[in-house]
Amino acid sequence: MPPLLEISDVTIGYGWQLPPSVIAVRGVSLTVAAGEIVGIAGESGCGKTTLALAAAGLLDPPGRVLSGSVSYQGTDLTSLSADELRHLHLAEISMVFQASMNVLNPVMRIRDQFHDAMAAHGVRSSDGARQQAEETFELVKIPRRFFDAYPHQLSGGMRQRAVIALAIVLRPKLLFLDEPTTALDVVVQRSILQSLDDLRHQLGFGVVFITHDLSLLVEIADRIAVMYAGALVEEAPGRELHEKPCHPYTTALMSCFPPLGGPRQRLQGIPGQPPDLRNLPKGCSFAPRCPQVIAGTCEAVDPPTIRLDGDRRVLCHLFGERAADHG
Repeated sequence: MPPLLEISDVTIGYGWQLPPSVIAVRGVSLTVAAGEIVGIAGESGCGKTTLALAAAGLLDPPGRVLSGSVSYQGTDLTSLSADELRHLHLAEISMVFQASMNVLNPVMRIRDQFHDAMAAHGVRSSDGARQQAEETFELVKIPRRFFDAYPHQLSGGMRQRAVIALAIVLRPKLLFLDEPTTALDVVVQRSILQSLDDLRHQLGFGVVFITHDLSLLVEIADRIAVMYAGALVEEAPGRELHEKPCHPYTTALMSCFPPLGGPRQRLQGIPGQPPDLRNLPKGCSFAPRCPQVIAGTCEAVDPPTIRLDGDRRVLCHLFGERAADHG
């Protein structure tokens, strides 16, 4: 079965002139199947949200896709007009934005915001729209009585669930989640993640889950892609990445989270700062911060993408010899 979403060698830049002053995403390829959760993790500024906006057809100028393609069910989204994309959004492709609790209009009842969105996609019956919206409310575990409330009458977790309900009310096939649990306590986070996992099994939509918190993805994602300085540096099944990260950057991210058991130990952060995307260093972008840097190679030569056993790939010189052995 072909993938629901296929991102092929996409490069994205920001700037009105050509070439753009900032290359935010560099040659990223990724696929998402129906019913699958694919996580994208990395530090702030690594290109996660830019990639998601482009993949959802929501990237606005001065951002632009410079090369590559984004295919949704065989249709290249980069070739569609604004009207064609508007027809797809919410009905086929939906997105829960970062700080999405601010999406709800504070002076409108929640029911009216649902009705407006559904009417824009052809749901003209007020009774039918209300019934469908209330059923979606129950799917995300919000009592129906809150459907007539104003946003300020809901807690933070309930507002987040209401936004997710709005995103799936028309039963899209592809859902993008950009930091959907930011600013929520861990108990509410887990509850929302469990609801999302149940919904994707129940409704069958594919999910792109974006976060800087790798520990969240390990729990919910089928596959995880790790980004650094605009490039995808590692991709692996979630469990495999958790048990044995390959790229030094992934290993460093995983070591930032304290273990739940065992002896106490001092956590080590990642030294240094992410590079300036306007002036990337030669060779591997992570080399100035990498504890396993190969002197004379990592700082001078672009790292290759190495296919490992199974569905794993890593962008790193450390695995070049292994790739030669497999060849």
